[in-house]
Amino acid sequence: MAGFKTTYYSNLILNTEYSGGVVATWYFALFTVLPGVDGLGGTEVTIGSNGYARLAVTANTTNFPAIVSALMSNGTVFNFGTPTGPGWGMIVGVGQYDASSGGNLYRVYAEGPPIVAAAGIPFAYPIGTFTTSES
Repeated sequence: MAGFKTTYYSNLILNTEYSGGVVATWYFALFTVLPGVDGLGGTEVTIGSNGYARLAVTANTTNFPAIVSALMSNGTVFNFGTPTGPGWGMIVGVGQYDASSGGNLYRVYAEGPPIVAAAGIPFAYPIGTFTTSES
């Protein structure tokens, strides 16, 4: 039997996930190769290399405003910092983890098109540009 989630339920899921109902802090990782649906096979930029670390974002309504129409977007700038050395490479996506290293991978956001994380150029997502939907 085919079915669907209502917008109400999608909003509930996203609001719970991003308001601290799942974890207190999300850690966002940059990928140069995307993992599979099972969370395996991806390549994250090496933690501690060329100024890279996962971005810690507290799950609250400042960083993730209340979800409407089953769409989440960032309420603050998601600033990964400035790559050093040769940079971080071609970023093809972002992973959402529950730990600053290792941890469980919850979501993967594919870039389209990929973004070069070049040395000396801050790598950030302005307010409203990091989005996901649950519908």
